[in-house]
Amino acid sequence: MSDLLIRNAMVVNEGSARQADVLIRSGRIERVEHSGIGQARGAKELDAEGLHLLPGAIDDQVHFREPGLTHKDDIASASAAAVAGGITSFMEMPNTVPSALTQELLADKYRLGAASSLANYSFHMGISNTNLDEVLRTDPRTVCGLKAFLGSSTGDMLINDEAVLDELFRQAHMIISVHAEDDPLIKANMAAAVARYGENIPVAEHPLIRSEEACYLSSSRAVARAKEFGTRLHVLHISTARELELFAPGPLEGKRITAEACVHHLWFDDQAYLDKGALVKWNPAIKTRADRDAIRRAVVDGRIDVVATDHAPHTLEEKAQPYAKCPSGGPLVQHALVAMLELMHQGVFTLEQVVEKMAHAPARLFDVELRGFVREGYFADLVLVDLNSPWTVSRENLRYKCGWSPFEGQTFQAQVKHTFVNGQHVYANGQVDRTVRGERLLFTR
Repeated sequence: MSDLLIRNAMVVNEGSARQADVLIRSGRIERVEHSGIGQARGAKELDAEGLHLLPGAIDDQVHFREPGLTHKDDIASASAAAVAGGITSFMEMPNTVPSALTQELLADKYRLGAASSLANYSFHMGISNTNLDEVLRTDPRTVCGLKAFLGSSTGDMLINDEAVLDELFRQAHMIISVHAEDDPLIKANMAAAVARYGENIPVAEHPLIRSEEACYLSSSRAVARAKEFGTRLHVLHISTARELELFAPGPLEGKRITAEACVHHLWFDDQAYLDKGALVKWNPAIKTRADRDAIRRAVVDGRIDVVATDHAPHTLEEKAQPYAKCPSGGPLVQHALVAMLELMHQGVFTLEQVVEKMAHAPARLFDVELRGFVREGYFADLVLVDLNSPWTVSRENLRYKCGWSPFEGQTFQAQVKHTFVNGQHVYANGQVDRTVRGERLLFTR
């Protein structure tokens, strides 16, 4: 591992942007000097004049599809796309095949991560109606959190036993992240759509089938249960304005109930179904422009605490199936940061807010040890971006194993130029070093 001196970067960190030199030794940030660093014995130098240096993004919700679904994606491919997009750490979900519902199966996923991930990694422990004893054995020091599907999505991990949910929320010793949609209401809406359209349900019906009411019913019940039992709850991928009333604005510190927004719910609205069809079919569904704009405002005022991707790819062949058979989800890790920076250019967010929601806040929310900030002594998970280097997403520059993106044809103003994971130069000007390996995330709990 080579030591490195990054010179003349505009460092964006903890609410400010200031020019500085950053010295990396043995994978850690040794010095951040705004007045400049002289000679650094034995260190290579990289002149970052004109570039902004950000802490690497921490994505708290991805589906990298390994094991068992590797025709869609795998850890090696997805982590390569992630580092090319400025994401240096990820937390992966348990609905693989088999699902991570035992400590042994969870350990298997960590072995896969150690063998092939270019980014730092953690894996959620899955929760079912029957594995509470296994869940309570999860080590909060070495595992990011617990994941409960309160609405069915890709996979078969729906937890709907009320007694089990009460015990889970009563006994949980670490953060529970939930996918919150009301399954009985979704099934009733789907039955009504089938009665109306038969097998030819338009994809534009998706936000009516997986409706605002379905989201609110489930989210509000989860929040009420968390308040009753004092549970540390994190509600994933908020998609409606109505749900936002469940969360408190302001700083993250001290909150027991937090919320996440995903890039696609901040970017797209229901008009996207007309030209992109099933490529923008996610669970929860993209909803109205009013919902999108409300979620954007909530990112700014703090009701939304973190921004993530819910990267969940499927093949084009799978996406081409009729609505009822077409899986929900899409690839996002390569383009999440640049999409947020595009919203910055549009005046939706500030640069400091993008860094807060994609790096600082996930690190604080999950108690990630020594990551998420440009601080001396912290791991050198860093990204250099050119905020004014336009490029257009095309099939030719995609890194996704599935081979497509909902952003194809979109021009972004910002471009990731360099990414460092634990001081290792994993991405440089379009080239990924696939020999780099990330580290298992640890947590200060």
